[in-house]
Order: sequence, then structure tokens, then C-alpha cells
Amino acid sequence: MTSGHPRFRFPVLQGVLPLAPSRIPSDVVAGITLAALAIPEVMGYTRIAGTPVVTGLYTILIPMIVYALSGSSRHLVVGADSATAAILASGIAGMAAPGSPQWLSLAGILALMAAGFLFLARLARLGFLADFLSRTVLVGFLTGVGIQVAVGEISGMLGLPGGGHGTVGKLSVLLDQFKNANLPSFLLSLSILAILVGSRRLSRKIPGALVAIIASILASWGLGLQGYGVRVLGAVPSGLPGIGLPAGLTDFSLIRTLVPTAFAMFIVILAQSAATSRAYATRYNEPFNENVDLVGLSLANVGAALSGTFVVNGSPTKTQMVESAGGQSQLSQLTASLCVLLVLLFLTGPLAYLPNPVLSSVVFLIGVELIDLKGMHSILHERPWEFWVALLTACAVISVGVEQSILLAIVLSLVVHTRHGYLVNSMLLVADDVNGWRQQKASTPEQIRPGLIIYRFMHNMYYANAQVFTDDVTRLSREAQPPLSWFCIDAAAVNDVDYTAADALRKVHGLLAAQGTRLVFCELLEEVRVEFDRSGLTALLGEDAFFPSIKAVLRAYGEGGDGRPS
Repeated sequence: MTSGHPRFRFPVLQGVLPLAPSRIPSDVVAGITLAALAIPEVMGYTRIAGTPVVTGLYTILIPMIVYALSGSSRHLVVGADSATAAILASGIAGMAAPGSPQWLSLAGILALMAAGFLFLARLARLGFLADFLSRTVLVGFLTGVGIQVAVGEISGMLGLPGGGHGTVGKLSVLLDQFKNANLPSFLLSLSILAILVGSRRLSRKIPGALVAIIASILASWGLGLQGYGVRVLGAVPSGLPGIGLPAGLTDFSLIRTLVPTAFAMFIVILAQSAATSRAYATRYNEPFNENVDLVGLSLANVGAALSGTFVVNGSPTKTQMVESAGGQSQLSQLTASLCVLLVLLFLTGPLAYLPNPVLSSVVFLIGVELIDLKGMHSILHERPWEFWVALLTACAVISVGVEQSILLAIVLSLVVHTRHGYLVNSMLLVADDVNGWRQQKASTPEQIRPGLIIYRFMHNMYYANAQVFTDDVTRLSREAQPPLSWFCIDAAAVNDVDYTAADALRKVHGLLAAQGTRLVFCELLEEVRVEFDRSGLTALLGEDAFFPSIKAVLRAYGEGGDGRPS
């Protein structure tokens, strides 16, 4: 439910107001629940992004507050996300050491660049671009990301240092190091997975990850797990994040290098956030403006960059957490941010005892849940050829990398879109004794009246299907028996005719005229008629070649003994 605005406006508090007093307790409780569930999750995402664990908490502090105040959606939760974190790590791999100040600076620059792309998209009113990353490609992309994330965490679950670049490289290093696996780390990982999976099966409202983290911190502190070779997190900075611009913003050669990575992040943010916001706005019958939301997402990423963390995105899983807990406004997100603030001020000390295999296990399960086998099977069952598109995207993520694969995903989405327009399932209207006429596939040149074919073109006319249209008309007119007097195009489904298609119509007119056949149209939309006037087609065909309905065509054809209206 998108509403447009004729000029740039930036309303605030759309996600909070109006706020019914009776809803405040539910929203606050939902916010506390979100904090309990999201804090372990965002800490895990830092392992994907290669940043210090505290930066995960930063993603649901200032960025979440900024979006809650400036976004359009009442439901969307903004924070760290596995897909954009994977793009980040893939895009700057080899440019700095993960976790180093240089790595954090690159992450901040990318957040600012993604914010810039989002703001430019708002100025150009490009919110609709979210629709061009097809669901098919998105399922394949996230499945590939899930496999990459899960494989990357196995070494941490086994207490190994890991290493390697890309999924294949990490697997190779894992096999080399496997003989040095730490048994206590492995048993701890199995215990954490059992808690996570068991709690989710009982109820998704149970903060299984939080329970697992608290229990593992207590076990690490009480049992001295470091003495058994289990690596722990170490000291975590407390207090508020420092505010400042990331270093390197004036290095324009660096900026140029990072453009593809930032653009890939922008596309994922646009597609994932818009789809989630739109779905919840529709569910609750609420207004939603994609272009206002772009500003909110842009400002959230500016907040991420200034507060020393990495790119943020709208999260479907966190949004579902809030809804399941009863939250229906951004007050829940503001409450969650307050909880994060309290953790940063008073509770970072115990995090030093958190075993690394615990975070690896949390992230491993996140990766496994991204692997959408059900979605892949559904695509295979319903649209077999689109399944191969999804599979190709997933394989590209695994073998080539996330950054390059999102660009491939865009290309494949456009291929899917173009294919739908190219393979037009056009129809012929034929005589029917009961209803007067019915439609059937345009495989044989059946005439609705002797000498008259009514051909229904089932798509916009544009460059990709202009030749298909021309071939259809040529075949039908040549095979028709008796020879045609009129060839009528039912254009009810056509709302645009581009330059190439207009040229094809001129050629078809000439071809039919050479055969003694008149070309007419019915049910042409007013907007398309204007395009016909501008391209000279109206003058070529004649004003009397356009009819408001099929009945009008049949009446005019019946009245004209020579195939022309009387």
C-alpha cells in the first residue's frame, strides 16, 4: 500500500503515532522480548561481518532508534542482518584484517555509501526497484548465503582457528585442521544447538539463545572452560559507542573500489526491507510509503556508520519476533534499544567469559535456517525452469561469492521478467454457441466469423515480444481459410506500446494490407491511444479502425458486406 507524494517530504514518527494508551504495555513487553532474542543474534552476526562482538549491540542501538523515529513502517525492525553482513565480509576480504580498526573503518564507509544509495533512490523515487529482485532469485540467494554462513562456523564450533576465503576455501582449511578439533568445544556446541532447537520447538517466544548464552557464561566462569582449551570472547568494551566519521572517506580510489559492494548491499536492503514492510502494512491495513522508508533506512545506516558499527537492514525474523510478542508499533523497537543501552552500560563484563563455540553455534543455526529447502522445492514443483534460476544463484553464492552473486541475482531477475514478457500466451476469440464467444490458444487460425480473426495479445507490447507478435500475426493471416477480410487485435491487456512495438505494428499493417486484410483494434486504453497518436499509428490505420468492444467489432463487421463498416 504505497502512496506517492508530489514533492519531497520527510514526516517523522509515522511508525509510533498514533499510539493508543491501551497498546503501550503490549508494545513494551514485545520490546523486552525482542531485546532478549535479538541481542544474541546480532552478537552472532559480528562473526559473519568480521567485526568486534560489541558492534552487533551497536546495530540495535542508534540505528534502531533512528529508524523507529524516521521510518514509515510501524512494524519493521532494523538491525544487523546475515545477508548484508556476508556481503560486507566478502567485499572487503583482503583489504584489512577482520576485527581491526581498518576493517571497522571500511565497514563504516560501506554503511555510509549504502545510505547514500538509499537516499538517491528516494530522490529519484526508485522504491519500486524492490520489486525487481524476484522471489525466485531471493530464495536461491539466501539459501546460498545460509550454506556459506553455516560452513564458515563449523571450525569455530570445533574450537579450530579456521581460515580460507569463500565456502570452498573454508571447507578446505577445515579438513586440514580437523585432526586438531577440541572435544570440549564440540560437546559445548552440541549442547547449545540442543537448547536452541529444543526451545524453538517448544515455543518461539522462549529466548533460547539468551538462555544458552547465560548458561554458557556461568559454565565458563564456574568450570574454567579455558583450561580445557575452549576459547572465550575476552573483554568487551562497555559504555556508549563513540561518535565520529570512519577514516578513509576522502580516499576516492577506495570509494570507487567499494562501490560494487555498497550497491549490492543497497539492493538487498531495498528488496528485503520493502517486502517486509509492505507485507505487514497489508496485513494490518496500514498506510506505508516506500519512499519515506528509504529515508529512514538511509538515516539508520548513517547512524550505524557514525556509531562505529556496520550496515543495517530491515529484518524479517526480528519483525516477526515483535509481532509474535504482541508489538504493533515502533515503541517496541525503542524499548528494545533501551534494553541494549542498559546492557552496554552495566552488563558487558560477564560477556568476557562467553565461549566462542557458543556464538559459532548460534550463527550456524541462523545459517541453517536461511537454507530454504521448502522454498526451493515449491519453486521446483510450481515453476521447474525458475528452480534452475534459484539453484544457479545459490551455487554462485557458494562458489563465487556474495557480492558478485547479488549482481547476478539482479540480472537473473531481469531475465525472468523479460522471459514473462517474451513468452506471451496470446489467445484467439472464437465462436461459442452458449456464450457467443470464448478464448482459445492462438495455435490455429480459427475465425470468429468467416473472414474475421480477433487476436487477444496478453501483455504490453515492447521490444522483447515485438517479434513474437509479428510472427503470430503473419502465421495466422497466411494460414487462415477462408482468406481474411479483417484482423482485429483485442488490446484490453495492453497498457504500453514502445518504439520497437510501434514499428512492428506498422510492418504488420503493411503485411496485412498486401494480403487485402484490414487491421483494426478493440478495447484500446486511452493512454495507449495517445501513444498511437504520437507514433502516427492512428493516422496510418484511420480513426474508424478503433472499436470500444468486441461486440462493436462484430456488429461493424456484420454490417459491412465487404468487410468494412457501413
